Amino acid sequence: MAAVGSRDLVLRLARWLLILMVPVVLVLTSVRLLMTDAFIRLEYRMPGFPEDGYGFTLEDRLRWAPIALDYLMNDEGIEFLADLEFDNGEPVYNARELRHMVDVKRLTQGALKVWALSLGALVLLAGGLSLSGERAVAAEGLRRGAELTLAIMVALGLALFLGFSIFFVGFHRVFFQGNTWLFAYSDTLIRLFPERFWRDAFIFVALGTLFGALLVRGLVRWLRGGGR
Repeated sequence: MAAVGSRDLVLRLARWLLILMVPVVLVLTSVRLLMTDAFIRLEYRMPGFPEDGYGFTLEDRLRWAPIALDYLMNDEGIEFLADLEFDNGEPVYNARELRHMVDVKRLTQGALKVWALSLGALVLLAGGLSLSGERAVAAEGLRRGAELTLAIMVALGLALFLGFSIFFVGFHRVFFQGNTWLFAYSDTLIRLFPERFWRDAFIFVALGTLFGALLVRGLVRWLRGGGR
């Protein structure tokens, strides 16, 4: 009886781990897909995307924005951005922007590590349960995880719709210290990535995660023959 009870406890724990890992994996997968040159190029060409009042052309933005993305994804130090200069010799980023980019890189690289570990753990756990004859436990964990993700995305969608600026400020206050993320409208980071860029980025993540959750739920239903 003790062995049976221990097995049930392990299976319940495994199911809950799956439930909690599914939203993490799906959200961070969408974030990873967001962090590509393709999204940048598409976003700048979206109807109504604001022009830069300080003189950046589309070509200028397409020149400098991918470099900022490269910095977040590579192993280089902040000199990767600090050494950049405009054609007139002025630095592309000021000291405050560079400090913020260090913080953003730390957050980005940490999130990508969490994504890789969570994805690997999810695959191993679901696969291990299935191979050990507990496919129903794996399916239940994935299904409920997908449904939890759907609920989270609905809440996020409401937050974006009702007050993106409030949500945006709250996001920065959670992940960054003090006011290091506040810049002048004439600063390069604002000129490359205005609020509209980030609004669309959050919408992309929300929709991508929503699609992923529906895909997982549909896959589970298909594997179980259309039943619940």
